[in-house]
Amino acid sequence: MESQKPYRILLYYKYVHIEDYEAFAAEHLEFCKELGVKGRIIVAEEGINGTLSGTVEQTDAYMAELRKDPRFSDIFFKIDESEEHAFKKIFVRPKKEIVTWRFEEDVNPNEVTGKHLSPKEFYEQLQRDDVIVIDGRNDYEYEIGHFRNAIRPGVKSSREFPEWIRENLSQFKDKKVLTYCTGGIRCEKLSGFLINEGFQDVAQLEGGIVTYGKDPEVQGKLFDGKCYVFDERISVPINRTDEDVIVAKCHHCGKPEDRYVNCANPLCNIQYVCCEECEPKHKRSCSKECEEHELNRYVLEQEALKAEQGQALENAAK
Repeated sequence: MESQKPYRILLYYKYVHIEDYEAFAAEHLEFCKELGVKGRIIVAEEGINGTLSGTVEQTDAYMAELRKDPRFSDIFFKIDESEEHAFKKIFVRPKKEIVTWRFEEDVNPNEVTGKHLSPKEFYEQLQRDDVIVIDGRNDYEYEIGHFRNAIRPGVKSSREFPEWIRENLSQFKDKKVLTYCTGGIRCEKLSGFLINEGFQDVAQLEGGIVTYGKDPEVQGKLFDGKCYVFDERISVPINRTDEDVIVAKCHHCGKPEDRYVNCANPLCNIQYVCCEECEPKHKRSCSKECEEHELNRYVLEQEALKAEQGQALENAAK
């Protein structure tokens, strides 16, 4: 892939058995540090899940080295071009799962998973009247962007999905069900869970929303808003047609907005939708309590900026 920008962001996963995954994680961290890539990588006995950024040369080297391992020889990388790193540091963490589901009975996606649909197939299925579309992400991800007519998940983490599905979707077991998520990894087990729960016709979007948005034929049609991503970009555009719309609203004034910020109260730190006009007005805070908190980062940043400007004026006057 020929890049027009100096950096790339890689999104990838692979469900494959890793015997001594903790040792693998430690070795992989050292390799990433030596290479100079940054990001978040999770390693478990069941596989690997990562998002990282680096220069074109660094990411080429990373992909080539990982594919030298027979376990990852066919791993697929979703690639975004970037002007800079999307992360500040590199983390490689060993965990029990590469997505934290905590199912009562684990699902092995190499044994049971939904039918994989290409972006074009998924787009065609979305237009049918007899399908149920389930967003396989968390509610805050859904808020700033989702497929048209998709059911909003009433969950804040993946581990809440089983209970939510049993309480809200059991009546749809005889319907055709479509699932989707950011890059495809969550649907691998989510679709398998649905099948184990008795849903008879389950399919998932191959490669997730990010792949759908890059498809030259589909061009992100029927996806409204932006796609939440777990790096410093926070969100990326998907619908590349004139149908693109903003679906979220500013937490303070209610106008259409898809800009997420972190609450300036470090003890809160939740991400919420906030327009540029309301950020200084509410000190980048999600509530009055956070706005008035003594550790409010926005207030401290502004005070530091004023002090810096004052010092610069003082130096200029000498």
